[in-house]
Amino acid sequence: MNRAAMSSAAALRSFTNGWSIDHASIPALEQGAFAQAIVDAVACGQRVVALFGARTPRQDVTALYVVLADDEENLLSAARTEVRGDSFASLTSRCPQVHLFEREIAEQYGLVPEGHPWLKPVRYHASWTGRDAWGRASGQPVVPGVGGFYRLEGEEVHEVAVGPVHAGIIEPGHFRFQCQGEPVHHLEIALGYQHRGVEQAMLGGPHARSIHYAETLAGDTTIAHATCYCQVLESLSRCQKTARSQTLRGISLELERLANHVGDLGALAGDVGFLPTSSYCGRIRGDLLNMTATLCGSRFGRGMIRPGGVGFDVDTARIDALLRQLDLSEKDTHSAVNLLWDTPSVMARFEGTGPLPRQAAIDLGIVGPAARASGLQRDIRQDQPCGLFRFVHLPASVVGTGDVFARAYTRWMEILQSLRFVREQLRAMPAGAPLVPHGPLAPESFVVTLNEGWRGEVCHVAITDGDGRFSRYKVVDASFRNWSGLAYAMRGQQISDFPLCNKSFNLSYCGFDI
Repeated sequence: MNRAAMSSAAALRSFTNGWSIDHASIPALEQGAFAQAIVDAVACGQRVVALFGARTPRQDVTALYVVLADDEENLLSAARTEVRGDSFASLTSRCPQVHLFEREIAEQYGLVPEGHPWLKPVRYHASWTGRDAWGRASGQPVVPGVGGFYRLEGEEVHEVAVGPVHAGIIEPGHFRFQCQGEPVHHLEIALGYQHRGVEQAMLGGPHARSIHYAETLAGDTTIAHATCYCQVLESLSRCQKTARSQTLRGISLELERLANHVGDLGALAGDVGFLPTSSYCGRIRGDLLNMTATLCGSRFGRGMIRPGGVGFDVDTARIDALLRQLDLSEKDTHSAVNLLWDTPSVMARFEGTGPLPRQAAIDLGIVGPAARASGLQRDIRQDQPCGLFRFVHLPASVVGTGDVFARAYTRWMEILQSLRFVREQLRAMPAGAPLVPHGPLAPESFVVTLNEGWRGEVCHVAITDGDGRFSRYKVVDASFRNWSGLAYAMRGQQISDFPLCNKSFNLSYCGFDI
């Protein structure tokens, strides 16, 4: 890395996860310098956390913001630029991590990223500005999945379309395969069927409904999203939580991880017809969900995380009950999951299927267990820690082969880590109030909160106006990044292995669609 590139990457405003800064302190760069700063920062080993647009007082000017993560230094950085007119130069060919962010900007603000290699809608909704990047007439219906798809031509090449209606009770999404016989040459994924407009609904907030929007961004990731939202409010109001509430939040987050990871291992077993583990893990997942219900009355954690701490406290009797159930669940999980690793027919299906190489994971900005399964030391609890994780270290669980086995075994290692963590924190519960009040939000401010959800990094970004209300609220779920990883992992694979590869990522449709 030359000195000029390092200087470019350093020309951004640095801050830490969950710490609000004055909006005016974010450097406003010329478009070319803004683009170069992103490219140089990524070349230095940083990664793009968020790239998004925002309205300005001038109708013909749109602001673009970037948030970058320097995981080696545990720092975030931000910069902004202004786009006048209806287009800007695409960065995707130089920085593939931004490919979907640029498409999102095009859809939301009607700005064309000139030179983008595959400019398509992301969620299939009308532009927020009335300016359409695809030249569609105002009021024209935008139907998810309708539009051009990448196609291969040639002898024996055929196209397979799956969804949006699927067998079983699952979320809607469309998958378009380009195959030659059984091998898949290309998979294109079209989502947006569950777009609810959450980012728009958050504007002018916080409102009474804002916490509920956060909890339901991705229903199985209630704790991670609600924690990010509450940390936004707490940072902007300089609210100091108690150690007790931070501990209860950490326990809740790891219980959410445990239930979903155990459920995923059971589902992977089911996809290869291995019924013992499939059946056991389904029941164990229910036991772990019930532990969250013991905390707050909701199996998915609704009502647990609240601005200023937590909505429910625990007494000694409840802690004892949770510890007893944890011991039982740990014993049952060991018995059920170890059957997978000890069965050659299961390993034959897992190993070598759906590989995602390390460099591809870097280029696509993959996060969570999928990134760690491809050999990346990438975990917010370690790289950008906040809350309890500033004081309690959880090592990143890394495998490296990038296949279905790696994504499954990464989950298993994280299950073991989370079991130990929950037990230790329950036994060492500090004293203090579960909830403290928070004040008004700081005006003209900017804050980024990150948490390691069970699928990976969950990101919330808030910008406040002069009255301390949200003028922009940005959400990036782990699934927004990782669907591209699934498409890549299917290249060269048998189409019959798609259910197994899909489950090994187990991404959220509604978390993407927001």
